[in-house]
Amino acid sequence: MIIAPGFIGIDVSKSHLDIFDAVAGRCVRIDNRPAALAGHIHDWAQRDAFVLFEATGRYDLALRQALAEAGIRFARVNPGRARDFARAAGFLAKTDVVDARMLAAMAQCLQPRPDDVKTEPREMLALLNKRRDQLVATRQQERTRQRECSNPILRDSIAAHLVWLDAAIEALQAQIAAAITDNPELEQARRLLASAPGVGPVTAATLLALLPELGNRSSKQLAALAGLAPFNNDSGARRGQRSIRGGRKRVRDALYIAAFTATRHAPRFQTFHRTLTQAGKPPKLVIIAAARKLLTVLNAILRDQKPFRA
Repeated sequence: MIIAPGFIGIDVSKSHLDIFDAVAGRCVRIDNRPAALAGHIHDWAQRDAFVLFEATGRYDLALRQALAEAGIRFARVNPGRARDFARAAGFLAKTDVVDARMLAAMAQCLQPRPDDVKTEPREMLALLNKRRDQLVATRQQERTRQRECSNPILRDSIAAHLVWLDAAIEALQAQIAAAITDNPELEQARRLLASAPGVGPVTAATLLALLPELGNRSSKQLAALAGLAPFNNDSGARRGQRSIRGGRKRVRDALYIAAFTATRHAPRFQTFHRTLTQAGKPPKLVIIAAARKLLTVLNAILRDQKPFRA
């Protein structure tokens, strides 16, 4: 497959980056450090290149920051989607070099929408939010162990750890609140989100940290990003049940809890819940539909910069 010069594919690992650039016609390996990227970044900015790489968490952070600072368009793609494209396009081998070339071809064929650039405050908010989620998960595990433990010495150890976890989570929540309050843009967005039913401090912080596209994309695109978009399962005469899959699980979980609360306290969502229930829809499907409706409302709130009206 001939790849146009404007598309760059990068295979990201912890220590290095494998870069395929059609201008050079080959793959080069550099250290995964900002200094090693500088020359390439300058060249790509001059050519208005588009860069595609797989999402690898913190390993692609330096790359994202360098591209954003230079104003270079880029997109992170789900590794599963990249693998599907590789099989469809005939990239059957899997090496770092092959993956880099495959990602450049994927960028050229699919031309994905560039990612919205996260600002430094949002990056910090995402890190704090992730750490809070980790501690909350650990606390739940410890509570389960405490209920199942009969040894008094071990129970005391677990109880002491739970006290520490409670304090650590509270401290992180204070840091998250301060990170939002200290940034006027984030604080304004938090106030607007909090005006909607079911959206508390944790849900608002999660959306601000993990869904920066909110307010800047269509409702359908956001539903897909959050994993709330139902996909058909039809073939020939068969009509399968539609189901959700993929997306950002933590965002979906937060919206699910918020929608559950909204369907019990907000008239608009109570009516929506009642209508679907009377139509015979399963309880979980009803809440998922309410979460998708809530996401649409939140998107409109931030897009129009107007609080929720009952």
